[in-house]
Amino acid sequence: METVQLTELLCDLKHKDVPEKFRATKEVGRWKNLWNPWEHPGFSKLWRWFQEKDNSNIPKNEKDLDKELPLVTPKENPANYAKLCQTITDGVQVMWIGHATVLVRFDGLTVLTDPIFADRCNPISNILPVGTKRYRKAPCTVNDLPNIDAVIISHDHYDHLCHYTVNELNKQYGDKITWFVPMDLKEWLTGSGCKKVEESEWWQEKELDVNGRKFQFICTPCQHWCMRGPFDENKALWCSWVIKGPEHSFFFAGDTGYHQPLFQYIGDRYGPFSCAAIPIGAYKPRWMMQYQHVNPEEAVNIHNNIKAKYSVGIHWGTFHQTNEHYLEPKEMIEKTLQPKHSGKFVTLQHGEVRLFTD
Repeated sequence: METVQLTELLCDLKHKDVPEKFRATKEVGRWKNLWNPWEHPGFSKLWRWFQEKDNSNIPKNEKDLDKELPLVTPKENPANYAKLCQTITDGVQVMWIGHATVLVRFDGLTVLTDPIFADRCNPISNILPVGTKRYRKAPCTVNDLPNIDAVIISHDHYDHLCHYTVNELNKQYGDKITWFVPMDLKEWLTGSGCKKVEESEWWQEKELDVNGRKFQFICTPCQHWCMRGPFDENKALWCSWVIKGPEHSFFFAGDTGYHQPLFQYIGDRYGPFSCAAIPIGAYKPRWMMQYQHVNPEEAVNIHNNIKAKYSVGIHWGTFHQTNEHYLEPKEMIEKTLQPKHSGKFVTLQHGEVRLFTD
């Protein structure tokens, strides 16, 4: 028996106790959401949504945005970026680059999540002025980052999987990076020039050796969906990620609606976590978004369910996607919900580097 087949068999045996309701299901070539309730965003819903009032109120003046959502850049804040070259002897270091892109360092490992450095979300990224445009630019470039060991991808939507950024990472790091992706995304990544790609179904574990230290990358479920073109809906899987190191652990929620039993199960099985990155934005109107995007209160529930000591709010303040006020996610986490979460749930400035220690 080949080594890969043996590894997958051992993984299946190890997780045979996972309840059926938390396992990925594929029918007629498409992955299914198993959670109830679940409603896919169809055309009629989109039409109704477009007729609702947009309360985002994103300033058009760059100076107003700089005041409310400052960019921590290498030129203006070199000391902040110097932290990325320092050895982490304890804790988890997190840099929020924007949206769902986070640089995470712990136990000698450096990981980048759902990287997007392009100005727009579209099939051809920076080439043509179409698609959703950032109102807050990336605070740095790929060249400003330290050496990266791994990239984790949660799903294939354009604001989480960016062809331009994948190309930039391949130019800079080549086969030094190992890409961890959910099932049926490997072909897209290898076709885009990625050399080392590990593809997983929910609950499968992959191991990465970094300078003699072992790290487990575990593909875990979430409530979302996939699509890059008009005919490939849910042909690729979506996921969250658990990374367990020798001393610390990290949870990346990706994009997700709230399903309490699932996150409770992840917390019971793999928690507690040293740190987590959890989405807090793109949630209104709720009748439309509740199935695929959590609101800040549900994000805090996930933080508590998975038993995270620290969490960083992501998926906000970067792209104009939904109808809530652009600062509401941050204000909800920092003011309204502060008494409700155990541990510490924070937001960072774009480009800010912060160390969370035990």
